[in-house]
Amino acid sequence: MSDSKFSNEAWFQRAKKSLPGGVSSPVRSFNAVGGIPFTAVKGYGAFIEDVENNKYLDFVQSYGASILGHAHPKVVEAIKSATDNGTTFGATTPNEIELAEKIKDRVAGVELLRFVSSGTEATMSAIRTARGATNREKIVIFSGCYHGHSDFLLAAGGSGLASLVIPSTNGVPKSYVEHTVVTTYNELPIIDSDVAAVIVEPIAANMGLVEPEKNFLSELRKICDSAGALLIFDEVITGFRVAKGGASELFNVRPDLWCFGKIIGGGLPLAAFGGRRDIMEELAPVGKVYQAGTLSGNPVAAAAGCAVLDLLEDDSYKILKSKVTTLATGLREVIGQRGIAVSVPQVETLLGVFFGPNQVKNFESAKESANTGKYKQFFHEMLNENVSLAPGPYEVMFTSLAHTDPDITKTVEAADAAAFKMSKTEFLSY
Repeated sequence: MSDSKFSNEAWFQRAKKSLPGGVSSPVRSFNAVGGIPFTAVKGYGAFIEDVENNKYLDFVQSYGASILGHAHPKVVEAIKSATDNGTTFGATTPNEIELAEKIKDRVAGVELLRFVSSGTEATMSAIRTARGATNREKIVIFSGCYHGHSDFLLAAGGSGLASLVIPSTNGVPKSYVEHTVVTTYNELPIIDSDVAAVIVEPIAANMGLVEPEKNFLSELRKICDSAGALLIFDEVITGFRVAKGGASELFNVRPDLWCFGKIIGGGLPLAAFGGRRDIMEELAPVGKVYQAGTLSGNPVAAAAGCAVLDLLEDDSYKILKSKVTTLATGLREVIGQRGIAVSVPQVETLLGVFFGPNQVKNFESAKESANTGKYKQFFHEMLNENVSLAPGPYEVMFTSLAHTDPDITKTVEAADAAAFKMSKTEFLSY
């Protein structure tokens, strides 16, 4: 244990004096689970360390950005080499061109790309491009799918599909979401001639993990075509994680536009949107849809992204899926045998944990699971076993290629110990 002035609590109190809630992103707070968040100082492979020298097996991995694990030597080498030449120029660089080419080579249908600095920018810009290309204003989103924090995407559903939606957060005027329609994931929406685009997480990974039902994505493709609307896949999480070509390869459904993030930055701030040439050429300086960013396509982030994609081959996904399958099977067994109702969905290399007896297929059923309060207990018991999960019930577990078989075994053993304690105690407050 470090000196008290360098404890997690001390750093948290210090952070709250400078950062709202002590964090730069609310998902990092422990509001949903209670307790004092740890302050991270170091990551390597499957592990992360805090200011008190506690070492955790990490299944957050920067919310999926670190598929190779923390501080992979070849990624670190690429970053160091890039910084030797400068960190930003305000001009196109070979690194961003090479990264764009690598993405295009992997994802059939992506003909042109535009780099940005975050997933929020990618989805916001893709929708603006879709509106410009179709000369329509309405967009359709699915409840529980998160597409960043731009105003018109922070909408909550009204009483029916045709009703006006309302902002899901303070600070967003009602007028900003009047052209946003919110509907239910895994149910086909009604799309009319006013809809510019439908944006969807092909595998929902922001309400826990919810797999698309059979033919949901292919039928969504058909109804978009019939209405003349564009289909946008938000692959910020699934891109280059569930398959070499992402979810569009996995389900053999090709959208008109894609949004990428996390993995393509190699742990640095970088994202992109791309798709058909005729749509992407609506963007300035070729077309009339304006979009820009001083640090877009940053050469250091692009170098990191190139290094990561170079290391992700077909065998990488087979290896990672095998690790996740072993983990999912183990979690189901040890938690279930303690008499705790749990489901552990797996879609290729993604894994979720839902507490409760019902199958989760949309946001409403995900909320039922979250409302049991069991995830809060599970989170803290796992943290006590030195396993770090996301501090909220709507996140997935991100396994990296750095997690070894013994790491997976240790995690399952930790879950068994956590479930045993949960089965013997009343609900605890933190």
